[in-house]
Amino acid sequence: MKVTEIEVHEISLEYQDWIAYPVSHYQGVTRRTVYVAHTDTGLIGLGEGRTEPQEVIDQYLGSNPFEWMGDEVSIGLGTAMYDLMGQAAGVPVYKLFGQKYRSWVPVGSWTVSSAPSHMAEAVENYAAQGYTWLKFHLSPFENVFDQTEAMQAVAPPGFKIHYDFTGGGTDDYMPDLLARLAQYPIAGCFEDSINAGDTLASIDLRRRIPLPIVRHQAPLDATYEVLMGAGDVYMRGHQKFGEAIRAAGLFAAGNIPFMLQNVGGTITRAMVCHMMATFPSATFHFIDSSEILKDEVVHERLEPINGLIRVPEKPGLGLTLDRDELERLTNRELPPIKPWIVKSQFANGTRMYNRYDPLTTRHFLVRPDWTRGGMPHSYASPIETEYWDDDGTPEFAQMMARLVEEGTVLER
Repeated sequence: MKVTEIEVHEISLEYQDWIAYPVSHYQGVTRRTVYVAHTDTGLIGLGEGRTEPQEVIDQYLGSNPFEWMGDEVSIGLGTAMYDLMGQAAGVPVYKLFGQKYRSWVPVGSWTVSSAPSHMAEAVENYAAQGYTWLKFHLSPFENVFDQTEAMQAVAPPGFKIHYDFTGGGTDDYMPDLLARLAQYPIAGCFEDSINAGDTLASIDLRRRIPLPIVRHQAPLDATYEVLMGAGDVYMRGHQKFGEAIRAAGLFAAGNIPFMLQNVGGTITRAMVCHMMATFPSATFHFIDSSEILKDEVVHERLEPINGLIRVPEKPGLGLTLDRDELERLTNRELPPIKPWIVKSQFANGTRMYNRYDPLTTRHFLVRPDWTRGGMPHSYASPIETEYWDDDGTPEFAQMMARLVEEGTVLER
């Protein structure tokens, strides 16, 4: 069996209506590359991910898909190879990774930090869809306690929040902030709440905080810090398959829970389900964010029941291509989100304005301190924020001009 052709489709995707406004302002339009690999035996394998250079794609052409077990070159193309391998062998992909440990895999949902009313809406919608976890990146432009109380008020029993502090947080004293959040029944775990390079501080934080400390960033590649006990749970994000297999072995040896975070659509969700079914300690909810998307290029949807997804049992990934949708999404161009203004107000009446462009300042809403010259921020500030889109008024144009010149504007 040889790979004879690989179709490359760059697609544009819309978000679910209820979440489209905050997510599109955070990250703009979502584009993804779908790979459709053909063999001389007539099989078709599916993968998705980033757009790979032609020289990378050429490595797969003419090869036998089984040469790519434990692929460490491309997640998207490697997924298509695993799909082909499973179909050729007549087995689901998980059997290519090892013995199955679980038939149901835990999954979490995702949103961006926004006004408390949106956070409550996210909890209600995802709970109704069968999710029991919600992950979001904290933002110093919203008060995390206001958000938590709004989510707590509508959450069904057992629903949990996965707080992501994105690389160590801001200037808050984290042991105190996490201890206060941990008192809410809805609080579930804390990800990357301190600088990942400070292993001893992470060990100390585990002793102080009663909820799981999740380690995503791992300067030692999740090796020695794992053995030192730096985290309760580990997250491996967008790792090549060979790397994920090796990491899973280390976590299994230490009986340490871990999760995968590979963002994509249903193709990605299916691949992650197959992997987590066979990794012994992959017992924490994975994240793929496919639930925020309105569009899909396969006929199947892998929906959760009580926070769990059933691992597909059909050969390969267990998915079938929707050719009509693939062509429609390939030919569609979505309008980009124009730069807008982050309009905030503190409890003491101070107003703050910042310029935001999803193309150039994507992480500004969660880590404004990464911008040189930025102001210090806190997740516990008494602050409320709204989005000020270009409404064509002189006031918007004048403020945008000031922000281009001054960076941040503060007014009493």
